[in-house]
Amino acid sequence: MSPRLRSRLSALLTVLACLLAPCGALAAWAAYGLGDTGRYVAAMAPLATDPHVREAVADAVGEGVLAEVETAGARDTGVPGAGQAVPASDGVRLFVRDAARSFTRTAAYRAGWDAANRTVHGAVVRALRDERTGRAVTVDLAPVTARVRDRLAEDHVPMADRIPVRPTPVTVLPAHDVDRLRKGYHVVDVAAFWLPLAAVVFAVAGIAVAACRRRAVTATGLGTALGGGLLALAVVVGRRLTVAGLPGPVDGPAAGAVYDALTATLRTAAWVLVGLGLAVAVLSWLAGRLRARRRVPTGPAVGPAPSRARL
Repeated sequence: MSPRLRSRLSALLTVLACLLAPCGALAAWAAYGLGDTGRYVAAMAPLATDPHVREAVADAVGEGVLAEVETAGARDTGVPGAGQAVPASDGVRLFVRDAARSFTRTAAYRAGWDAANRTVHGAVVRALRDERTGRAVTVDLAPVTARVRDRLAEDHVPMADRIPVRPTPVTVLPAHDVDRLRKGYHVVDVAAFWLPLAAVVFAVAGIAVAACRRRAVTATGLGTALGGGLLALAVVVGRRLTVAGLPGPVDGPAAGAVYDALTATLRTAAWVLVGLGLAVAVLSWLAGRLRARRRVPTGPAVGPAPSRARL
């Protein structure tokens, strides 16, 4: 094989390796980071103390409890028009919201946060892995309502002990999305293993067939660093698009905190690619410089001594 053909083949393999490296990191993060319940719960656990997330949870729970209080008040007072809620007084609203905020600072809330995340994630993963399941993924919020009701009763909030705790299933994943996401999950699960392996194989092959292996190593390092930088940029862009596209009480800082917690491992992987690639490129360049200096003569050449003319 001619040197020119070897160089072209090496360049092609190097480009493929550098493209597959960030894609493999993304697939591995999705399969082994988001797809593992233990890692997911560990990543979400610190959010229980995040002020933005606590505020969003307190507002959502408070609104739900207020709705129950108003409905219970309508039944208790016998207001005409059954089923119509009686607006709660400002004092009751203040008590409910303060109690909900206080609840988010308790150990019971943190334990419930971890349990809820574990339950929801486990249900979603089971639905994505089990091809026989075509139902929507739901979670019951009744235990949370019961804990808030008990806290309101301790604070002597009017009618708090009369708040009914009914099963409150919340749809986490609609049924029509389960099949679509299941196919994507299977693709990611396979890609998480094969893409990183293919990136390593292409990188090694590109270096092996190169006419100048040192330059191939340098190019591979620089390409890997560039791919890691693009992955980090994609995480930043994805954060803006995700936070802007989430309606309702989870938008804003709370959604940003959740996104940051879930992508922490991916950001680390991106910067590892950048650091590793730059380190390989710099070491390869320094090795080439050192080899070039060793080839340069260190002193003047010493020739044969001139012969003396005879007198």
